[in-house]
Amino acid sequence: IIAVCGQSTMAMAQRLLFRAAAGIRVGTSQWSLSSNKAAAVTRTTTALFSTNPQQTEPQREIVQVLKLNNLRDNPGARKQKRRVGRGTGSGRGKTCGRGHKGQKSRSGGGVRPGFEGGQTPLYKLFPKRGFKNKNHGTPMVPINVGTLQDYVDMKRLIPPGPDDPPLNLKDLVDAGMTKTSAIKHGVKLLSDGADRLRTPIRIDVSRASTKAIDAIESVGGEITTVHYNKLALRALLKPHKFHTLPRFALPPPKLMEYYTNWKHRGYLSPQAQMRKLLKGRPDLQDKIDAKMLAAVATEVDAETSETTPSDK
Repeated sequence: IIAVCGQSTMAMAQRLLFRAAAGIRVGTSQWSLSSNKAAAVTRTTTALFSTNPQQTEPQREIVQVLKLNNLRDNPGARKQKRRVGRGTGSGRGKTCGRGHKGQKSRSGGGVRPGFEGGQTPLYKLFPKRGFKNKNHGTPMVPINVGTLQDYVDMKRLIPPGPDDPPLNLKDLVDAGMTKTSAIKHGVKLLSDGADRLRTPIRIDVSRASTKAIDAIESVGGEITTVHYNKLALRALLKPHKFHTLPRFALPPPKLMEYYTNWKHRGYLSPQAQMRKLLKGRPDLQDKIDAKMLAAVATEVDAETSETTPSDK
């Protein structure tokens, strides 16, 4: 009240405050106050001496529970589609922004991507390079070394012993790792899960990655990549349909380089052939070691007996 009336009317303010406390109506007929000041005094006294409990309680924050009936996108998440043809004032009326006539103004009109108006397009100015035909592809069924370890832990895949033949595609199918109908060209061994591999496994597959080979051999296992054509795959996976099993064909010339390379552990490489021979003839190992030692000794003697050539 003092702020509204000013310091010069301190006594008047005190009287107004006393009258308001006593419940006497404060009006402007007995006091020479302007209407704005009188209204301010009335609001202030009413707020000071009001007994309404609803106005004294602090306002509580309303929390809205998320339900299906109030579930909606965030504001601005969905943009309104522009409505064309709604008058010239909209900016997209009459021709709707397509212009007058022409191929691109018609319904369903337009040109395909790359069309240059009849001119020879850019993609036809350059010659083709290479050749890829899906009919000639040989997709392999991928199997990881970690999956092999999982099936060994479940007792669904039994690692072969030292005198047993290595695992092949038939064993993988019988264990449930893949289906016979899924193997069209062979199985490729990959290295996912190599950190879990701890069982030495001897296995024959169609292809194998370098990391998968390292993972198998790091735990004492052996891996060999073998070529199977369609007849060989059928004879391997479904031997009950043959009275006499056919001989497996050699790989075609394009694949001969892969299966004769020891880096891929090809079954036609000299190292793989020697390993197979030594398993069937263990007595040859001593003879081979003796010949290797003799060859090394011969080379050492030749180096020591070699004289230094004279300068010419």
